[in-house]
Amino acid sequence: MKNLRNCVKIATGTDVGCVRTNNEDSVGKNEQIGLAVLADGMGGHNAGEVAGAMAVGSILHELSTTLRQQAPGQPGNDGEYGRDAELLRQAIENANVAIHRTAAGNLAYHGMGTTIVAAAFHNDRISAAHVGDSRLYRLRGGELKQLTTDHSLAHELIANGYFKSYEEVVAAGMKNAITRALGLDAEVNVDLLEDTVQAGDLYLLCSDGLTDMVADTEILSTLQAYRANLERCVAQLIALAKQNGGKDNISVILARPMKPRTDNANTPWHRKLGQWFGNLFSRGGN
Repeated sequence: MKNLRNCVKIATGTDVGCVRTNNEDSVGKNEQIGLAVLADGMGGHNAGEVAGAMAVGSILHELSTTLRQQAPGQPGNDGEYGRDAELLRQAIENANVAIHRTAAGNLAYHGMGTTIVAAAFHNDRISAAHVGDSRLYRLRGGELKQLTTDHSLAHELIANGYFKSYEEVVAAGMKNAITRALGLDAEVNVDLLEDTVQAGDLYLLCSDGLTDMVADTEILSTLQAYRANLERCVAQLIALAKQNGGKDNISVILARPMKPRTDNANTPWHRKLGQWFGNLFSRGGN
C-alpha cells in the first residue's frame, strides 16, 4: 500500500522575542511522515530550554519509527481514537517520563516542564495531541478556529465566568499559570483530537508568545494575506508579535495538507487502457 503521509507542506519558525535572553521554545517537523511538533518550555536557568528540546526531540524520534511502521488509523467509533492519535499520545507520555526523570535526577533541572502540541497528517485526516496552552488552529474559508482547549488558569477563569475573554485575563495579569504540562509529574493527561481535512485548509500550531501579542483577528488577516508562501507567513506572524512587544519566545508552525495522488495516478498506462475498454464495453452491454 502506498504511503501517502508525505502529502503536507510544513514551515516552522521560532524567535527569542524582544525581552527574554534565551529561547525555551522548540519546534520540529518531519514532512515525510506528515508530523509537526511544538513545545514551550519552562523552568529556571536553561531548564525550560532543555525540557522543550527533549519533548520535541523525543516525540520526533519515536514517531519517525512508529508512524512509518503502522498503517494509519481510521477515525474511532464511540469515542475511540484512531491509531495515529494513540501513537501521538504514547509518544507524549514517553516524553513526559523522560523529562520527569531528568528533572528528578538533576537539581539544576528540578521543576522544569513544557507544553506540547503535535499534529500528524495522513490523506484527508489530521490527528493531534496537546498538553498545556500551546495551540492548534484551523483556517477554513474565512474562519480561524482554535481546535485545542488551553490547560490554563485563563481558560478556567473564562469558563467559570470571571472574565469574558482571553484578552481580559491577559490584561489583568493573571494569564501565565498553566494547569497541565509535561515533566511536572510522572504521569500526564494528554488531550487528543481528530479532524477531517478539506481542500484549502491551513493549520497553525503556536506558542503563547504569538497569541499573547497578536489578536486572532490579526492572525487571520495575516494568514489570508501570506498563505501562498508558508515560510513568509511564519516570518510575518513572528514579526507581528515582536512589533507588539515580543514579551515571550515566539514559535509558529504552519501546515498545508495537499491532495495526495490517487492510486489511479500510479497505475501503468496499459492497465489504465484495459480499464477504459472494460468500462466502455460494460456500458455498451447495458
